[in-house]
Amino acid sequence: MEQGMHPEISAAAFGMALLLLTGIVIYLHAAIQSRNKFKKWPAYRSVFWILGVFSIGVSLIGPLANQAHHNFIAHMSTHLLIGMLAPLLLVLASPMTLLLRSLSVSSARKVTRFLKSRPVYLLSHPLTAAILNTGGLFLLYRTDLFLLMHEHILLYALVHYHLLAAGYLFTASIIYMDPVAHKASFQLRAIVLVAALAAHGILSKLIYASPPQTVPKSQGEAGGMLMYYGGDTIDAVLITIFCYQWFVFARPRLTAQKNG
Repeated sequence: MEQGMHPEISAAAFGMALLLLTGIVIYLHAAIQSRNKFKKWPAYRSVFWILGVFSIGVSLIGPLANQAHHNFIAHMSTHLLIGMLAPLLLVLASPMTLLLRSLSVSSARKVTRFLKSRPVYLLSHPLTAAILNTGGLFLLYRTDLFLLMHEHILLYALVHYHLLAAGYLFTASIIYMDPVAHKASFQLRAIVLVAALAAHGILSKLIYASPPQTVPKSQGEAGGMLMYYGGDTIDAVLITIFCYQWFVFARPRLTAQKNG
């Protein structure tokens, strides 16, 4: 694979940078609108959004993104950024809550009805989200898809879109930071989370033992270790938030039982 940047890639990078910047501007504008209509939107949520968008940008634009085309360690770094860190940060920014607060009453009701629809319920269910997220990774690294994505820019873009979207769906299905029409129990989410973490760990070990085609053994081993330990670091944050939410949910019942 050539290391030079083709004109179409440069144009795509510029378009992506513009799109990401637009996403930040829209979010901050919505935050200002929300402040005018309701109470002040928490600044830390805006920081989460900016950091999440920045994580996407680093994984798609710039030196690391260029290196990812021919260096598996760089590729795995972008995988962790766009597939795990960015989704977590974006979920913590509570974008759907901000959207509902920024819209008119009639528009907010339409969005709410959409969120309650059957297709959204199926996609946002923890089990479905886990299959899309983890299953997509197995498809990427255990088939020829990894090789093909570096030969076709459209496929490359689609793979990264899936990593981001599936990662967001999975994270949002485990920790509820936005209004959810159909809430899964903590027990179900815990089982799905543990299973997904185990599958992610198994895949990283498979990559360590048998890297994708064209990937040198040394890079495969380093990439597998990065996926394993880097993923664990991000997952630790996800687990902490999930356990905290479960504790807050269960505390009133525990207090009532104790007083009873």
